[in-house]
Amino acid sequence: MEMLTRTILALYLAHLLTDFVLQSSRMVKQKRSGAAAGYAKHGAVYFACGVSVTGFFVPGVFFSLRFQAAVLALTLVHLGIDWCKIALARKTAWAEGTTAFAIDQWMHFVTVVAAGCWIASVGPSQVVRKFLGVVRAPSDRVLLVMVVYVAVIFGGGYLIRFLTRPLLKHLQAGESPLQLSNAGMYIGWLERFLVMTALFLRSPATAGLILAAKSIARYPEFKKEQFAEYFLIGTLLSISAAILGGVILLKAFYGSFVLPQ
Repeated sequence: MEMLTRTILALYLAHLLTDFVLQSSRMVKQKRSGAAAGYAKHGAVYFACGVSVTGFFVPGVFFSLRFQAAVLALTLVHLGIDWCKIALARKTAWAEGTTAFAIDQWMHFVTVVAAGCWIASVGPSQVVRKFLGVVRAPSDRVLLVMVVYVAVIFGGGYLIRFLTRPLLKHLQAGESPLQLSNAGMYIGWLERFLVMTALFLRSPATAGLILAAKSIARYPEFKKEQFAEYFLIGTLLSISAAILGGVILLKAFYGSFVLPQ
């Protein structure tokens, strides 16, 4: 069971890195235009990342043909899901929304779990057991921390961007919607990292100071009602994602969600 947990965590970390960190905007444009080069580059990065990350954290699998075949199959399925989403986006705007993003990422997660079961030679039924309860080995915990941080900081950033996109259309500020969105994304990365780290270190007061500092920095623009709404919704979503990540890490490392008084 420990090998299954480690394999799934490693494969999912590779997926998160490939989709949210290592995928350039140029690669995304090539995929959307239907260029085979975009899919080839993304697939190569996905396969290399999957093999290297999983091979590093799961000893003995790197030279296994079963492992290589599983990662190759996972890569092809991943590209197939991406192609379907892009093809659907050409026909309907729904495919560019939050729901489509969530379904897309859920499908990727399910395929990662299936590949992990294949590599570890474990039946899928065992995955429904208490997942966090088997994260005991130090390497497993390191993997879990990396997965949660990348998912919350970068994956959460994309989700929040989808959710707040409608607010940008009617926003009138000193910055263009694109500039404001990009600035919010970078600030959100740092914000979620700091808040989640504060909770992970069991220091909720530090998280409060971070929120206060952010509010003071943006205070002059609160006079604009539309910006205030955009700021408040984006911040609440970002903090909620960071709290969720912090709760997962607290449960995995300390066995409890309770913070010290």
